[in-house]
Amino acid sequence: MPDLSLLPSLDQLTKAPKMAKLLEHYGRPLSLEAARAVFDAIRADYIHHNVPVPDQAEIIARVKTQLDIWLKPSLVPVINATGVILHTNLGRSPLSHETRQAITAAAEGYTNLEFNLTSGKRGKRAAHASRTLAQLMGVEAGYVVNNNAGAVLLTLSALASRKKVLVSRTQLVEIGGGFRIPDVMRQSGAKLIEIGTTNRVHLYDYEAGLENEDIALVMVAHHSNFKLIGFHSEPDLAEIVAAAHRHGVPVLHDLGSGALLDTAHYGLAHEPMVQESVAAGCDLVCFSGDKLIGGPQAGIIIGRQNLIKRIRVHPLARALRCGKLTLAGVTATLSHYLKDEAVSKIPIWIMIAKPLADIQITAENWRQFLGAGEVIAGCSTVGGGSLPTEEMPTSLLALDPPKPEAFTAALRNAHPPVIARIEDDRVLLDPRTVFPEQEGALLRNLADAWAAAQA
Repeated sequence: MPDLSLLPSLDQLTKAPKMAKLLEHYGRPLSLEAARAVFDAIRADYIHHNVPVPDQAEIIARVKTQLDIWLKPSLVPVINATGVILHTNLGRSPLSHETRQAITAAAEGYTNLEFNLTSGKRGKRAAHASRTLAQLMGVEAGYVVNNNAGAVLLTLSALASRKKVLVSRTQLVEIGGGFRIPDVMRQSGAKLIEIGTTNRVHLYDYEAGLENEDIALVMVAHHSNFKLIGFHSEPDLAEIVAAAHRHGVPVLHDLGSGALLDTAHYGLAHEPMVQESVAAGCDLVCFSGDKLIGGPQAGIIIGRQNLIKRIRVHPLARALRCGKLTLAGVTATLSHYLKDEAVSKIPIWIMIAKPLADIQITAENWRQFLGAGEVIAGCSTVGGGSLPTEEMPTSLLALDPPKPEAFTAALRNAHPPVIARIEDDRVLLDPRTVFPEQEGALLRNLADAWAAAQA
């Protein structure tokens, strides 16, 4: 019969040499907590299932396993073989080498985050990215917060709380995570004044709204993750800006993805660019730092200095402000555009611009290494709510394992995890979104999963 008295005391266990090593490596408090959890599990197995008490070596092994489970990071690098460049679920934009270096440098020690090196007095953290944004975009000022949703909320709160904001019904969008323009308006305290219809809005709708209402701000929201087609029309942005300015009302353009390069040069539809919003005369433009900019997660606001100042001093700005690592990363990423090297340095643009012939060669090399599957024509997408319905031609390695779901699960459980996609019961892997330095790990994990699937 199993004997619970064989279970050592916690004090006895801690005196064992192997347990002492765990205490030293993992820290005494956490190691003791893990030991108590293991003891509880052993007692429960004994009482409910009459399971014998394991020996001391096994107990210590279980304690180590428990510690490893608790300390295993939940956020880990993965190999994106889906062909979705800005994959929201996979963290969107991978960062350039220079951007990673800038973040590391800022993380390694102290910085002049809020210290003016010239005067020796306290400075403003907003100054770091603002200068780069102003120079790059040709605007008076810029401000960086933690994401674009925060940028829009902060702008509305600072400029239009308890005031009226004019928005077309064609732009009352919802993006990922349930972020809805009407809800954000309500949260900011602004009063939404809708004009036009679901599919059409005219310049005279804007004119009528500006004449008949006491409007504090006109907001134009880019559709981002959907398209209006068929019987649809909207005035040009410059026309909206001109109408608003005739009434002395500033215009906020929420661009969402915020491209700085023309996507049409790479066989895609034209994504509205930040420079175009500035040229149209928008007083403020908000966009993401981690989508088509290709930097870390951030919300960027650019425009008139007097409006940016009101945004920067608003109480909500402190809650939404970003830290030194984000500021360093954003500034380094924007520097690529200043130096006209974005296509050769920023990973998402390298992927977008990647020649189809190079992708075909890589896919064929994968097939030859694995000795299975076939290379087929397929499509990559930009993703991240950018350029909906737009696709880029690519070459895919298509595999036919007996159980596609089990095969992709095995890839996800590999080290590092490999994320593929399934279409028509075939597992597809797209070289466009796999970095050259990842190919060795991908092929090793792919070969292991394929061998297991054939066993």
